[in-house]
Amino acid sequence: TVGSFDSFRFVIKGGLAGVAVYVAYDQGLLGSGTQGAEALKKAQAALPPAIQEWTSYVGWEVRTLPPTPKFDFSPSDAWNKGVQTVMSALSVAPARACEYTVEGWKYVKDLVK
Repeated sequence: TVGSFDSFRFVIKGGLAGVAVYVAYDQGLLGSGTQGAEALKKAQAALPPAIQEWTSYVGWEVRTLPPTPKFDFSPSDAWNKGVQTVMSALSVAPARACEYTVEGWKYVKDLVK
């Protein structure tokens, strides 16, 4: 029946999601920023040989693979930059709110005149 098929699909999707989370945790992607950066470097090193092996298994002939893009990305630096941006915005929020309130009152007064 349709209900049992939907439950089967739900179990399969849940299992795949669980495996994906486990692999991400096992590879250090859910750890600190340093662990995430190391995992990214491992993935960049492993990707070209894996693609070459897969294409030879499928039977496609790939003469030259384009070079893998080089990412100069540090998850910890991105996280820190994001936290600094949010904290900066929160620190000026009261002053900005006052400025916008004054501008709003001026606009309303000009409309009433």
